[in-house]
Amino acid sequence: MFRYYFTLGLRSLRRNPVLTALMVLTLAVGVAASMATFTVLYVMSGDPIPGKSDRLFVPRMDTAPLAGYAAGDEPSDQMNYTDAINLLASGQGLRRTAVYGIGTAIESGRPDLPPFLVQGVAPTRDFFAMFEVPFLYGGAWGADAETSKADVVVLNRDTSEKLFGKINPVGKYLQMENTQWQVVGVVNNWKPLPRYYRLINGNGGSFTGSDEVFIPFQTAVRHELSNNGSNNCNGEGPKEPGYQGWIKSECDWIQFWFEGKSAGDQAMLKDYLAAYVTDQKKLGRFPRPINVRLQNVMEWMQHLGVVSKDAKLSTWLAFGFLLVCLVNTVGLLLAKFSARAGEVGVRRALGATKRDVFQQFLIEATVIGLVGGLLGLILSFGGLWLISLQSESMAAVAKMDWAMLATTLGLSIVASIFAGLLPTWRACLVTPALQLKTQ
Repeated sequence: MFRYYFTLGLRSLRRNPVLTALMVLTLAVGVAASMATFTVLYVMSGDPIPGKSDRLFVPRMDTAPLAGYAAGDEPSDQMNYTDAINLLASGQGLRRTAVYGIGTAIESGRPDLPPFLVQGVAPTRDFFAMFEVPFLYGGAWGADAETSKADVVVLNRDTSEKLFGKINPVGKYLQMENTQWQVVGVVNNWKPLPRYYRLINGNGGSFTGSDEVFIPFQTAVRHELSNNGSNNCNGEGPKEPGYQGWIKSECDWIQFWFEGKSAGDQAMLKDYLAAYVTDQKKLGRFPRPINVRLQNVMEWMQHLGVVSKDAKLSTWLAFGFLLVCLVNTVGLLLAKFSARAGEVGVRRALGATKRDVFQQFLIEATVIGLVGGLLGLILSFGGLWLISLQSESMAAVAKMDWAMLATTLGLSIVASIFAGLLPTWRACLVTPALQLKTQ
């Protein structure tokens, strides 16, 4: 019977084309508006490293001076050099990495390619395994290179092809900071959304941009490469001049990450941080009361407000608009089904039950939802295109995947079913005898 009723539903679309077109268009516009904004929110708030986000942690500690302290103050989002080095040597967690942003120029040595600026990061070698960075050629530098602070570099694919063409450049050299650097690896199109590993000071923002070069953390310090980003200096700032005075200070400029064996390591690592602060207090550091945080990837993104309040509000407003469209669809369905009261009366007189009528009309409403969903899907792509014109960041997140495609169609069908419940129930209440007398 479903196939028969479905065929009737398709035929009913042609009975009153104007009314049908109004229902389909109303439903399609509501679905398109809600799904376009929801898709943006979905990408913005999505898990950028599924299966691992609950065991990657950002530690935060309050190293600020006692002056100006107020209960409930948030600790810094970054870390100073002293604490980063201590935590790297702690052995805590499965892996650890310290990261800071760098900017430099590459000299290709080719007459057709003048020196050009690049941006990237200086992490420790655990960075690549921790964040599951894919390699096209080679890999991360070895432990010996990290210990010796060697001049080695990992390039992203675009930079590698710009310098060497589409070949394996591992083992070749390039010129940076008046030094020859050996290429040990090439990263293959790694652009997580959001850029959770570098939400602070990330070139291009949380959803755009990419890191073009990766050099060892301690090598960058040896070359005295300054941080390409924010520096939060507490109190009086550096007590000694120059670069060495800066790294000895309480200035926060390094992003630190722990990787635990499981999500359960979060509590253990937080206890370790509290114990670390207690030990450092004995050395005259950390004048404020112990105030530590340890946040996993999703908590970290929420803390930094990756998903703006405007994006959330827009989504709620769009779904409110969908609700208005559904109310209008209910009214149109009532008008459509009420005009068929005579047909229902004849069917009931010939032996059809209320259940039969209910199934028939509800399936017809579902057909309208399916057609509206297909049109809504097309309009959704149009809406996403309009959103993408707002900025580069919006262009990066205004993309619909298969999950959102299925959700759009499903939402349209479910919405049409709910919209059709009342009109369908009203159609079932038609009294056969009364309708037959009026014919």
